[in-house]
Amino acid sequence: MVNTMDTEHKLAEFSVETPSWGYADSGTRFAVFPQPGRPRDVFEKLEDAAEVHRLTGAAGSVALHIPWDKVPDYGELRAFAEELGLSIGAVNPNLFQDPDYKLGSITNPDPGVRDKALRHLSECVEIATELGSTAQSLWLADGTNYAGQDDLGARRQRLLECLTELYEEMPEEQELLVEYKPFEPAFYATDIPDWGAATLICQQLGPRARVLIDLGHHLHGTNVEQIVSQLSSIDRLGGFHFNNRKYADDDLIVGSTNPFELFLIFNELIGSGRPLPRLTIDQSHNIEPKIEAMTLSVINLQESYAKALHVDREELSARQRQGDVLGGHEILLDAYNTDVRPLCARVREAKGAVADPVAALRAGDYVIEAANRRAGTKPEGRKVST
Repeated sequence: MVNTMDTEHKLAEFSVETPSWGYADSGTRFAVFPQPGRPRDVFEKLEDAAEVHRLTGAAGSVALHIPWDKVPDYGELRAFAEELGLSIGAVNPNLFQDPDYKLGSITNPDPGVRDKALRHLSECVEIATELGSTAQSLWLADGTNYAGQDDLGARRQRLLECLTELYEEMPEEQELLVEYKPFEPAFYATDIPDWGAATLICQQLGPRARVLIDLGHHLHGTNVEQIVSQLSSIDRLGGFHFNNRKYADDDLIVGSTNPFELFLIFNELIGSGRPLPRLTIDQSHNIEPKIEAMTLSVINLQESYAKALHVDREELSARQRQGDVLGGHEILLDAYNTDVRPLCARVREAKGAVADPVAALRAGDYVIEAANRRAGTKPEGRKVST
């Protein structure tokens, strides 16, 4: 049987990080369509994130991307976030845009380029420490496009040497989240191509290195929930970059394309008996309104988690022991088909958020006021309470 009080309590505790980059201008490799009121700096990104948190009650942490979110004074940025009721989530280094990284960053055959990349990683550790962040979230675009372009074994050794140096300088309160991707922008061999390669790296680094799963970083047909189960069982699941995909790394609104997969992922997370890992949204909106899209993603995550909490685990286990193939499947379908919207609305209101966040956002003045305010001159610095 499902404990209703326990379900509401767990749902009330549910939280997710939203990404600073998900509020700014973004698009495809073909075009970027600027939107009125788009944030012009990280402070305005935090303002938008605070509005999403106010509406949903479940998005009180914001992941940052460096150097996109660099500021002269990180103490000021941290104070501004706290004034808005937010905390800083994972810090994401950027090792994929500098021209020097054309042939790789920490796997580059040029030791000077590798040193440059490692200095940036060290800088991000310092920034995270100042901001009170507890994680470095690392995705590498490193790889090769042609056979013979570089020595694959040597590239892996360079990667391990650089990450070992990074790991050893990270403070105890920070963990390293290692992301993987099978292709793009490297089309012959990606240096961290799958969850197995990422796991081996983490095991060689130490217990504070864990794998990060991006839902857009898989080949067609990959059973992501099985990867979740495998990583949970060895305590190497560090977290998620939640989005959705139709073809590849589309970074669409969470739960928009394959909501059943999202439910099954939460089913495995709950079934593992472990606390939820770090949950982060990773979206790159092109044509949809940014704040509204982010709000909808948080809602979809809340509802998927709530549905997974409705799985009758005792009955599911009994059906599995009996070899009842469709019986076990029906237990999951019963939970997935549960209308959890009234429950989620009730929990949000109990937390001081709103029952229908998207409707409240559309009816409110925040988006219009932000557009009007940001049409003027960008302020120099920020004043925060101390």
